[in-house]
Amino acid sequence: MSTVDTSPSVTAPYLVADETFVIPWSLEAPPVGRFSMNSMVIRGAEPVIVDTGSPANRDAWLASVFSVVEPEDVRWVFLSHDDRDHSGNLLAVLDACPNATLLTNWFSIGRMADEWMTPVPRCRFLNEGDRIDVGDRTLVAVRPPVYDNPTTRGLFDTRTGAFWAVDTFATPVPVAMERLDDLDDDAFVDGQRLGAKLIAPWHEWLDEQRFVRHVEAVRSLPISVAASAHAPAIGGTQLDRAFDLLRELPSAAPWSPFTQDDLELWLSVPPH
Repeated sequence: MSTVDTSPSVTAPYLVADETFVIPWSLEAPPVGRFSMNSMVIRGAEPVIVDTGSPANRDAWLASVFSVVEPEDVRWVFLSHDDRDHSGNLLAVLDACPNATLLTNWFSIGRMADEWMTPVPRCRFLNEGDRIDVGDRTLVAVRPPVYDNPTTRGLFDTRTGAFWAVDTFATPVPVAMERLDDLDDDAFVDGQRLGAKLIAPWHEWLDEQRFVRHVEAVRSLPISVAASAHAPAIGGTQLDRAFDLLRELPSAAPWSPFTQDDLELWLSVPPH
């Protein structure tokens, strides 16, 4: 088992594009490292909260978000999908931000109904390909290449080129970091391959040509930086490399899950 930082990590919001901040958090994922649990804020003419974090980190997450933007200034809350690490603080955000409209879709509302009733009068549906003017920029809903929930849409900012990739580009890291620049090439490649297989176990059934066409369509956007829920920010040549690795996904061997023997081995190791 590799040595990793095992404490929950909360760091300050960090800038990835003009007026665009990642709200970071990460958790240990032994034995591979740490996985990020990020969301984002676009602090423009009509501020947007992009995903609402995990309920396990609610107080710290709300404090981080509202250190970037005042609650009453928030005009939009974009929910990429209803998984709890993305939607976990949704009702708290809507309570705190009385002027905000929720950008979601019909299926997400239905899937969340087993836990809460989303206030439909405060919703606006934003489906794949839809565009919305938020004052000083246009945001486009984009289906990311890799996802683990059928309601998923990413978000592309036509002004800055920032792309909220949701679960695409997920990768373990040895310690919390803001960008993947500190990883060597082998760790970057291994992490991208592992993350994609974990998020999309259906990759072995993909039609390679159709999947690559979708990857190319997303890559054709003028993306300057990709912010991901489960990875530090990616830009420059690393972004090109990450898309290259996605093109290989249909032919990749499936991930072999850890077994009960692995669990028993880990539990036998004394805590340190």
